[in-house]
Amino acid sequence: MTALLGRVVRRGALERVRHVAPVPPGAARGLVADVYAQVERDFGMLAPPIALHSPAPDVLAAAWAMLRESLVASGAVSRTVKEAVAAAVSRRNACPYCLDVHGTMAYGLMTGPDAAAVAAGRTGEIADAEVRRAVVWAAGGLDDVPVPAGQAPELWGTAVTFHYLNRMVNVFLPGGLFPAGRSVPRRLIGLLTRPLVRGGRAPGASARLLAPAALPDDLGWASGNAAVRQAFAGAAAVLEQAGPAAVPDDVRELVRTELTARAGWPPGLGRGWADESAARLRPGERAAGRLALLTAIAAYQVDATVIDDFRRDAADDRRLVELTAWASFTAARHWASTAVRRALR
Repeated sequence: MTALLGRVVRRGALERVRHVAPVPPGAARGLVADVYAQVERDFGMLAPPIALHSPAPDVLAAAWAMLRESLVASGAVSRTVKEAVAAAVSRRNACPYCLDVHGTMAYGLMTGPDAAAVAAGRTGEIADAEVRRAVVWAAGGLDDVPVPAGQAPELWGTAVTFHYLNRMVNVFLPGGLFPAGRSVPRRLIGLLTRPLVRGGRAPGASARLLAPAALPDDLGWASGNAAVRQAFAGAAAVLEQAGPAAVPDDVRELVRTELTARAGWPPGLGRGWADESAARLRPGERAAGRLALLTAIAAYQVDATVIDDFRRDAADDRRLVELTAWASFTAARHWASTAVRRALR
């Protein structure tokens, strides 16, 4: 039954990916085929938020490594707690697709009303103290809820991964997993997916997909777990290498400046702020700057007009994935660095 569910989700959701054409499973070769095989084996289905990266194989491997070693692999933190963190971060970032997925996963892991409370964001109704504590932390209560040292790499890793994936999903997989306005038996779907989320996965299997790399200082929270450290060090190297190729120097500097100035949040409902900021760039870089800024700070505001402007510079699918992935990861790193400083005050 879970295999059937996986095929249905894969077939329907891959068709919903917009702006890029994911590599079909039957056409996957080399690194893409290796990543797809691991995703289907360890996650239980070819998750569209990972598959959408496939036009850029190295970035695909980086995205999967972060997800696998933080959320999927067994470790010091239960999958229940990590799924709750994924749902809380997805709610914070207004990512309905990820919230649908990981809120529904909660039904496969929790009993009683806790699953519904996690899925709906009703933190005060969560009876399980460990889950409630993790949700409060992930939702932003960082000053009052320190992360236990032994759990830090997995909890920070899960949160950073979803700050990254939420942005990519809002650009390329808008809307929820389930049809709007239709009642969906989330508890039943959660029970069907239970074997996928309750099976243990040995840490470290993604290491062969990425070249060894040094861990950047701002990702020091990952240092206490070898598999998480390897995944995030390798991913950071891939995305920093993709940056110069896909994102002009001035655009990268502008994104970092705006993330700091705006504390990672958009100044309002509109996107005029992005137009004003991008206007400081050279004319040939403004479309890339606008897309990178919106992806980093308000990914849900990226639409076809923003993508089309970027495409006019002959940007192919690979370049589009690399630019948005760089912007998303830069924003996720900024969030983590800010949160760590707040937590250590």
